[in-house]
Amino acid sequence: IPAKALAEDGPRYERPNAPPPYQEHLQSLNLDVLPDVKDATGVLLSLLESPTIASKAWVYRQYDHMVRTNTLVRPGSDAAVVRIKGTNKALAIATDCNGRYCLLNPYAGACIAVAEAARNLVCSGALPIGLTDCLNFGNPERPDIMWQFILAIEGIKDACEAFGVPVVSGNVSFYNETNGLSIYPTPILGMVGLIEPADRATTQWFKQAGDRIILLGTNRDDLGGTEYLRVVHHREQGSPPHLSLEAEKALQTCVLTLIGEGLVQSAHDCSDGGLAVTLAECCVSSPVLRLGAVVRLEPNGLRRDALLFGESQSRVVLSVKPSVAEQVLKTAEQMDVPAAAIGSVQGDRLVIDVAADRWGAGCRIDADLETLFDRWGNSLERALEP
Repeated sequence: IPAKALAEDGPRYERPNAPPPYQEHLQSLNLDVLPDVKDATGVLLSLLESPTIASKAWVYRQYDHMVRTNTLVRPGSDAAVVRIKGTNKALAIATDCNGRYCLLNPYAGACIAVAEAARNLVCSGALPIGLTDCLNFGNPERPDIMWQFILAIEGIKDACEAFGVPVVSGNVSFYNETNGLSIYPTPILGMVGLIEPADRATTQWFKQAGDRIILLGTNRDDLGGTEYLRVVHHREQGSPPHLSLEAEKALQTCVLTLIGEGLVQSAHDCSDGGLAVTLAECCVSSPVLRLGAVVRLEPNGLRRDALLFGESQSRVVLSVKPSVAEQVLKTAEQMDVPAAAIGSVQGDRLVIDVAADRWGAGCRIDADLETLFDRWGNSLERALEP
């Protein structure tokens, strides 16, 4: 079928749409009534065993994920990578969507889903080249569901245009309701990227002791809609994290440049659970070797929980050899991407010190790698197996 008949010339429904009456309540969040984090180590462990964040190995090891021995990077990193035999190319594959973000703001949530999928591919060393979608929603005969659907599509469109990524296929699943209660609006996105040459493929876990840890991007007070807010405070409220498509594009270009120049040992995007979870995953997600880290963070006026567990967008954690750390920081500065050296890979523990703020309050995360891995690596199996 000619593509134009399916797109520009296709039939268009103009159904009634309007935001639900509860939308304003969903987006309201008064952080002043929420106590800041005290036991940061305990919070990190709780987040690591949340099904949203925990390792999905219990699922993917039950089926063939080697794809006839073509798999270069198995599931468990930001993106899986498969070789294209007979060439020096590989394809990276990632799927993403945060249904809670899309509930709170369908447009912003869909934009973030595109940005995170692209960021995952970029962290694997791949240039994003195409997207497919699976749009899962409730009953479109309800104006609030149709409103969610329209805004989510607009978000996908705008983000894809910003990144130059075409939507090449997709499907829609409506009427996902039980007793009149709809699922969260969940536009699942599958994105593919090209790695050339194939040996440029990069993974998320730390590679060797002594490497410097560099954070690209800016920490903000982005606690709305976070996994931290749900797990610790039992709230699903607020506005999703702010996303600047321009800043995201600059970050992704910077990461691809650094990987292309051979300066990166590992790259991992910050998403669910925030910076602390990202660092923990860098320590324990390797199928071969677990390496600890010592990190120091400056609050710069942020709440401690926002700094550690906020889900600010457009952030990537890199590990690089000490000899190239200054070059990496200089390259990021030249590309107008915020960057800071925050620690080093060392030891058999994850230690994150948050410096005291102007009121003299600081905190520390200190956990051994075995405990971190157990919470992250085994919790899904504990939850699902009898």
